[in-house]
Amino acid sequence: MNPSLSHTQSTTKAGVETNHGVVAAQHRSAAEAGAAVLAAGGTAVDAAIATSFVLGVVEPWMSGPAGGGGLMLWQEDEGKAYALNYGMRSPAGLKVSDYPLSGGGKANDLFPWDSVVEDRNIQGATAIAVPGLVDGMGKLHARFGTLPWSELLAPAISHAKEGMLVDWYAALIIASTTRALASDADAARLFLEDGQWPMVSGWTALAEKRLDQSGMAASLQQIAEAGHRALYDGDLAQLMVRDVQDKGGSLSMQDLRSYNAYFSDPLSVKYREAMLYMLPGLTAGPTLQQALQVMERCQMQGDTPRADAYCAYADGLKAGYEQRLSSMGHDGENPAAQGCTSHFSVVDQHGNMVSQTQTLLGIFGSRVVSPSTGFLMNNGIMWFDPVQGRPNSLAAGKPCLMNICPVIGHRGDFRFGIGASGGRKIVSAVAQLASFMTDFDMDLGAALHQPRIDVSGADTVVVDETLPTEVIEPLRASHPVIPARRTVFPYAFACPAGVMRRGETNTGCTEIMSPWGDAINESETRG
Repeated sequence: MNPSLSHTQSTTKAGVETNHGVVAAQHRSAAEAGAAVLAAGGTAVDAAIATSFVLGVVEPWMSGPAGGGGLMLWQEDEGKAYALNYGMRSPAGLKVSDYPLSGGGKANDLFPWDSVVEDRNIQGATAIAVPGLVDGMGKLHARFGTLPWSELLAPAISHAKEGMLVDWYAALIIASTTRALASDADAARLFLEDGQWPMVSGWTALAEKRLDQSGMAASLQQIAEAGHRALYDGDLAQLMVRDVQDKGGSLSMQDLRSYNAYFSDPLSVKYREAMLYMLPGLTAGPTLQQALQVMERCQMQGDTPRADAYCAYADGLKAGYEQRLSSMGHDGENPAAQGCTSHFSVVDQHGNMVSQTQTLLGIFGSRVVSPSTGFLMNNGIMWFDPVQGRPNSLAAGKPCLMNICPVIGHRGDFRFGIGASGGRKIVSAVAQLASFMTDFDMDLGAALHQPRIDVSGADTVVVDETLPTEVIEPLRASHPVIPARRTVFPYAFACPAGVMRRGETNTGCTEIMSPWGDAINESETRG
């Protein structure tokens, strides 16, 4: 616990309740863009595409066109859920021999792998995987979109031309990674002053500072005009490949040309009287499924979560991670590190929903900017274990094992779309939020304010220090416990966002400690 933090301060966040559509995102500007699309007659899918691209501009260290992810879609008229995976892959030309172990202990980043010489799997062009987000959004639009593609990218282009505002929170994030950003001249030029200092405003300054994202604006304009495959088959793809290879990476035109995001049947999990739909395969969906199966064996008592519920959460999440680490990949995480991910959820007035998670993986991804495109590149290679002979060992042309866990769920007369950012903290948040709403009939706002625990694969259970002693002590009897505070920085717990629909009433809310996160009612954007 941090003894410097106030013991009397409390933080709350109002949810949105309306008969109109709602977008809940980690950045208010992105949510506003999606809500404006809903107000213009677009569906949840249209709003999700607009929100996705704006997030890549206004939260560039979290996600962007050079990243990947996945989403769950609920089509109300069909009564059917769809899963879309646009995860990253390792380049086909990657050579495992280029990532020798240093013999110097564990890596000091998101996952405590055995360290690699020069951190080549974590930072720099050698850490870059094949991006999937743009193809994913293109596939989504081709199958379910209703508004023109170019119109849906227009808000992101506008934001990029203006340049992201560097407020106190942006300055804090940039400062946290300044040393790494300075290693790439193009990243330093974009995010730092004089190539070495964090971009910050004076203590009392009112003047605005903005990033120069004109290069990104031009690339997004090309994608808007030529279509989503411009980043995979066209001149833009060639420019990106040249930049990455010039900096020592193995991304090739063949990697981009052969990339395809794909729809699949969702993983459908019955949990008591509820049904949850999540991404199958190399995601956190199977981990959540295992956790829910263990949680279901506990008959949780009372109208609010008590010690029995939190003990069930801890047991379920430990079981889920035991299965994940033994069969899907040995990817233990450094609990002090932060993932570079963004989640948002959308519901329109007809009841269609999108729960979407997108990522660059590490904070600022590879800390490499492609100067010809203006895109901050991912570091998807960090998802792989550099030690050979394990389920998730590094190899060429291999899909990455992601921690994302977007979910669509329903019980009785209500449906919800939830997810979170935060690396392996995501599953803990989603499992508990689902239980809060289905086991205890909480509305979305109450669920997001309810204290949580985090179990991320290690023996330790991190508990929100505001939980009562009668909850913490039974946990301590079975697990090593570390109390932690929900703070703006760093996040000891995941950062969720969600929407809910009960009857014809839609609600939305985001993580209470997220200074940028907000839920926007589409009616707020109408003139």
